[in-house]
Amino acid sequence: MAQSLEFSVVVPVHNEAGNVETLITEIARALDGRAFEMVFVDDASTDDTRAKLAELKGKFPMLRVLGHRKNAGQSRAIRSGILAARAPVIGTLDGDGQNDPADLPDLYRQLTRADAPDNLKMVMGRRAKRKDTAWKRFGSRFANNIRKRMLKDDCDDSGCGIKAMKRDAYIQLPFFDHMHRYMPALMRAEGFDVEYRDVNHRERGTGTSNYTNFGRLNDAFSDLRGVTWLIRRRRNPGGADEI
Repeated sequence: MAQSLEFSVVVPVHNEAGNVETLITEIARALDGRAFEMVFVDDASTDDTRAKLAELKGKFPMLRVLGHRKNAGQSRAIRSGILAARAPVIGTLDGDGQNDPADLPDLYRQLTRADAPDNLKMVMGRRAKRKDTAWKRFGSRFANNIRKRMLKDDCDDSGCGIKAMKRDAYIQLPFFDHMHRYMPALMRAEGFDVEYRDVNHRERGTGTSNYTNFGRLNDAFSDLRGVTWLIRRRRNPGGADEI
C-alpha cells in the first residue's frame, strides 16, 4: 500500500477536538479517488483531541494518528508527520479548519504537472482573503514585510499552513522550532524552486488560536537572525554525481 500512495496529508493539532472530525471529512471528500493517507499529529493536547482522533480511525481507514508524548510545537508536529508519511508528495494544513482542504488537489497538480521545472519542490498557498481580525492581519503583514526584505524569499504569506511539497526535499532542510514559517527561504537556500498559489481562507471552526501577535513577533525576530545566519553559512554544491 505504501508504494502506491500518491499523497500524504499531514495535519498538526493541539486542542482541536471540536474541529478534527469536520476537517478529516473535508480532506477525504477533497481527495476522493486518489491514493492518499492522512497523518494527524496530536501535539500533547490537554482536551479530547487524541481520543476523538482514535475514534475516527474506525470511520476513515486512510487516517493515521501520531501522538507526541510532550508538547513540542507546530514545526515539530509537522516534522513528525512528514517523517512518518509514506507518499513522495506531502500536503500540510493547519488543524483549526481555516485552511480549505478543497485547495489540496490544485496544489498537488501544480507541483506534479508534467511541465513543472525539474527543481520545483514546493507549492505554497497564499491566503487571498484572510478571515482573521484586523489586528492579526496587521501583525502578519508587519512580520511578513520584515522577513521578506531580510530573506528575499519572494513570499507574501509565510504563515499560510496549506502547501504541497516533495518529501525528499523537506527532509534535507535544517530543523528548528518555528521552521514552518520559513519554508520558502529554506527551500530556496537548498537550491530548490518554490511556487505560490492563491487559496481560500475561512473562519476558525471552534476553539481559540494558540498564537498571539506579540508572541509571534517576539519569536520572529530571534528566528530571523537564526535563519539569516543559516542561509549565509550554507554552501550549495549544485548536486552530486556518482563517478
